[in-house]
Amino acid sequence: MIDLRIIREKTEEVEKALVRRNGGFSTKELVEVDVAQRKVQAEWEGYRQRTNQISELFKTASKDEQAALKAEAKEVSTRTKEADQLKNELDARLKELHFALPNMPDPSVPDGPDETHNVEISTWGEIPKIDSPKEHWELGPPLRVFDFERGVKIAESRFTVLMEMGAKMERALMNFMLDFHSSRGYREVFPPILVNKDCMFGTGQLPKFEGDFYKCVDDELYLVPTAEVPVTNLYRDEVIEAANLPILHCAYTPNFRREAGSAGKDTRGYIRQHQFNKVELVKFCLPENSEEEHEKLTRDAEAVLEALKLPYRRIILCAGDLGFCAKKCFDLEVWFPGQNKYREISSCSNFGDFQARRANIRYKPADDSKARYLHTLNGSGLAIGRTLAAILENNQQPDGSVRVPEVLVPYLSGVTVLRPFDKVAEPVH
Repeated sequence: MIDLRIIREKTEEVEKALVRRNGGFSTKELVEVDVAQRKVQAEWEGYRQRTNQISELFKTASKDEQAALKAEAKEVSTRTKEADQLKNELDARLKELHFALPNMPDPSVPDGPDETHNVEISTWGEIPKIDSPKEHWELGPPLRVFDFERGVKIAESRFTVLMEMGAKMERALMNFMLDFHSSRGYREVFPPILVNKDCMFGTGQLPKFEGDFYKCVDDELYLVPTAEVPVTNLYRDEVIEAANLPILHCAYTPNFRREAGSAGKDTRGYIRQHQFNKVELVKFCLPENSEEEHEKLTRDAEAVLEALKLPYRRIILCAGDLGFCAKKCFDLEVWFPGQNKYREISSCSNFGDFQARRANIRYKPADDSKARYLHTLNGSGLAIGRTLAAILENNQQPDGSVRVPEVLVPYLSGVTVLRPFDKVAEPVH
């Protein structure tokens, strides 16, 4: 969350920054409530102080004076209770308004109301020349990679069963990505996939996006929407020595999202699922190094695409398309020949101290001065399902087979080509 002191002292600057997000965000009511809350807080403290004074005066007062002091004490007690109730109400409203404000866009983020104003920064790789390319949902079933129908039968739409080489490819990609990032200095974590409400609040999913997640109501636990949530919260309410920063983690988890706001989008294929696998990169660093660490993290995600020889581009998100917690974000978009366009495969975000304030993650400076909030960053390294889909489309052959990227061959016991079967296995009746 944004430092409340900055909102108070630089209200106009914060307001202008939030207007850039094009989401109707404003500090106006928050500032008004903050002023009222601090006024009531001062009154409440004054009443408490007067109560203590009356108690001391009563000890040496005459009977007449004691009677007057009793009457005043009764009046002060009533006003204290009224002030306390109003103070609590204003404090709750202040927190509600404060938590609902997104991060301020970094000055380097381009202006724009929505994704159509995102800016392409670079491209990598050659677009493959494929005559009449098929889409991955057409290529997958004959290869025994996807079984969409059985996924719906087992659960509902937007759930998919991976069969045979599909399951092996998904696992191969997971292991390859974890090994790849571990070799680049990331420490691997395998966290729980159920997290408590404090975790979801700490990384900014709650309270704003409550309806977007799967929840175990009886236990007040949430299925993780991304490994960012449990990994960031590893250090919640902790103070880390500056000498131990940066901390780099990579983690695989299955992820679960309702996709409530995506009705009608990507209803076919393996792009937008309620359950999907992902390898996540999470960093904790000193504030002065976060820009550099953001670039390194983005390059680490790009390097996976390059190792798989998948054409991609990097774009910087405009202010109106930024995620709630991000102050700056690079999206990596991989080329899909069947769809004839780039599709997002990784978002690499710098959150500044926004998440650290919510999760109370601080560092102790080397000069032993007061603990300060560190910066957090994260990005997909990569979304495994989308990577699998991109491999199928970019490596398809005229006979319906698909070449396996060279770096994955060792993870697939030497398999170099996925070949279609004459007939997908049918159930026995």
